Amino acid sequence: MESIASALLSLAYQLFQPGFWPGDWAWATSMAGALIGLFPVGTAVGVALMRKFTGNRYHGGALAALGVLGVVGMLLIPWFLTTGVSSVFRAAFAGQSTGLSVAEVAAMQQDYGLGPQTEYLGGKRNVYETLFYPSDNVLTYGFYLVTLVGLPVLILLAIMLLGRIALRRGPKWPGRLLWVPFVVFVIVSAGVEVNVAVHVWLGFLPVAILGVIPVSLVGPPSWSTIENSDRRPEPKAAEQPQQPVHLNPREQESPPPAPPPPAKQYAPTSVAPAPEPTVAASEPPAELAAAPGPVPVVPGSAPTGSSRFRRVKRLGHGGFGTVWQAIDTQLGRTVAMKIAHAPDRDTEERMQREARALAALSHPNCVRVYDLVEEPDGLALVMEYLEGQPLAEVVDNGGPLDDVAAGRLWATMASALAAAHSKGVLHRDIKPSNIIIDPMGVAHLIDFGIARSRGDSKLTATGMMVGTPDYVAPEAAAGAPASPASDAWQLAATVSYALTGQPPRGTRETPMAALMAAARAEAPTHLPRQSVHARLLAASLDQQPRNRPTLNVVYREVEGWLSRAGTSTDGPVTKLVPRQQ
Repeated sequence: MESIASALLSLAYQLFQPGFWPGDWAWATSMAGALIGLFPVGTAVGVALMRKFTGNRYHGGALAALGVLGVVGMLLIPWFLTTGVSSVFRAAFAGQSTGLSVAEVAAMQQDYGLGPQTEYLGGKRNVYETLFYPSDNVLTYGFYLVTLVGLPVLILLAIMLLGRIALRRGPKWPGRLLWVPFVVFVIVSAGVEVNVAVHVWLGFLPVAILGVIPVSLVGPPSWSTIENSDRRPEPKAAEQPQQPVHLNPREQESPPPAPPPPAKQYAPTSVAPAPEPTVAASEPPAELAAAPGPVPVVPGSAPTGSSRFRRVKRLGHGGFGTVWQAIDTQLGRTVAMKIAHAPDRDTEERMQREARALAALSHPNCVRVYDLVEEPDGLALVMEYLEGQPLAEVVDNGGPLDDVAAGRLWATMASALAAAHSKGVLHRDIKPSNIIIDPMGVAHLIDFGIARSRGDSKLTATGMMVGTPDYVAPEAAAGAPASPASDAWQLAATVSYALTGQPPRGTRETPMAALMAAARAEAPTHLPRQSVHARLLAASLDQQPRNRPTLNVVYREVEGWLSRAGTSTDGPVTKLVPRQQ
């Protein structure tokens, strides 16, 4: 190791040897410290590169590799080189072989005001003796105390910063595998000659600080890599007993009857088929069985004309239909009906696609679909009626949400959209007016009126703008096909609105101006700077879809923060007082 240290010291002497106080070899020692500092920086770069492929998979081989990198790059190599450099100077002071050239050894005898450099760098006490057995000179002891303790502390902070940058988009605890070995390196270097240690730390510090640049340039792992690393392994099929391949003749002749499939269970607010009417205990079931037909009409709710649904009031008017509050006169329940403006073939296909999209979902935060019926004035989608207020009204009337409420909103809506995407369904119009907050403060995603399944692009009307300009993703505004990343952008824009009361790109005078701003991918200017969600919002609103975290990653990030804050995603977004009818 001394031969390697001699080569390192000779290289440092050739690179940097100014002939002024405290001496050319003293400055060469600082240069050697800078070269030694490249190893911890390279270790951090290696960790960042490794995470490009492993993400947050900190177990097994990945964890072992991280530990080896930390021990070798932060402890062993710096320690061997530092002690080797100190040994070279001690050998030169003692007149022993150093591995340096004769001219280099002769240059160490020059005096720059502190005596011969061989004595200055190789004839003093070591770090341990200097700190724990101080001399009578208070100024000298204070100088060594500041340099031998203060410089390593500053370098330690730089090493911890390198670890945090290398471990971006993941837990920070693996950073201990980087800075703890460095602390051990500082401790075990107590036997190094004191002036050698001072000059090594002086050269080490700027390299550790500037090392932030290459580690930052490597960049964090992609969100897809993180999602794959966080995904739990699926249970093996071998856990269930397999049927024998060969059956005996008796079993082949009379196989046992298969058990009836269990009834499908649905969550209380999931998208389930409309329940069949049950027979009350006091009513004779035989009469209903003998007279099949529609359920008797509830008194006082007779339909208008031949329609089964009696409309009460109009709730909204959108690009593809008008939504009414109505009464199902056969089942006696309040429903929401969305009726197409023009009952042509394309509109019917859109309505049928919306019905299929909603029927395929089973999530407590998605509106339920009941039926698709023919009304006198067009095709009507019959949905669950949600009592409450749109998120836009909640924010306009009550002000922006706090971080906890916004976190619950983001997590529940991300979970609902992820469930839709797993069925191959895109929403494409997430905005504050399409999220209903019920009287219990729970958020529900509504209006899949322009939702489509993958492969349904031919049903998009020519020349029709899809989505709301203030909340449309840049790629969608530019004409690119919608994707799950587009829905993720719109949801993040909606959460940003909930935290600030304004769309992320601000408001424009006309919808066309807002659409042009979206197509130009203008950077968001109205993000919540003080929110704990600011970093994740900025990533989710990236103009490049591939750089955005997936909805599953968003859910885990927000759920983790809520858990650390002592709450969960199950709480209300905000408390509402039911409106008077």
